[in-house]
Amino acid sequence: MEQMETAQRLAGRSFGVSGVPFQGKLKACMAAETASESVSKRGGTVPRPLNVLFVCTGNSARSILAEAILNREGEGRFRAFSAGSQPTGRVHPEALALLRHLGHPTVELRSKALDEFLGEDAPQPEFVFTVCDAAAEACPVWPGSVATAHWGLPDPAAGDGGEARFEAAYQSLQARIRAFLALPFDALDESGLRYRLREIGAESPPMKDSVP
Repeated sequence: MEQMETAQRLAGRSFGVSGVPFQGKLKACMAAETASESVSKRGGTVPRPLNVLFVCTGNSARSILAEAILNREGEGRFRAFSAGSQPTGRVHPEALALLRHLGHPTVELRSKALDEFLGEDAPQPEFVFTVCDAAAEACPVWPGSVATAHWGLPDPAAGDGGEARFEAAYQSLQARIRAFLALPFDALDESGLRYRLREIGAESPPMKDSVP
């Protein structure tokens, strides 16, 4: 019942950047990084980073890892958030341990429900990526004027979990996020962008012996 009510509220909300065409907002964001230094010297303002929401079932591992990775590697261009369709209410200790080991800040990371992104004052995402395993879980569908893609991964917390499973999830997410950050946003129209986002999710990122 709770999931159905959440889905109904999602369906009734329209997402996007008010008054700014989707493609125009993307181009403004991409220009912001190179222009920020000169603009700040003149006392001007830089367009806000684009919001990216990572969604999985429990919001305890995969989406948390993705949030941390993008907030560090896409700083100034993108701002990452995460949520779960059935949040566990706690971030998995292995996820926190790995992120701390890799130097990510973890103080603000928490497991939370999609409901937090339904209010009028909630951050409005321009991108929504589901990172749940579609073969083993019911991934939520996010409607509205946003670019969406499925970047599914097995749950590292399933079964016995273990450090190696969390490292593998981190590597896969990092590779996809780096591919996302490298996209030629200013050269892609909306349909081309959506295709490339789905393509990133369909690829199997190369695995390394250990995370950086």
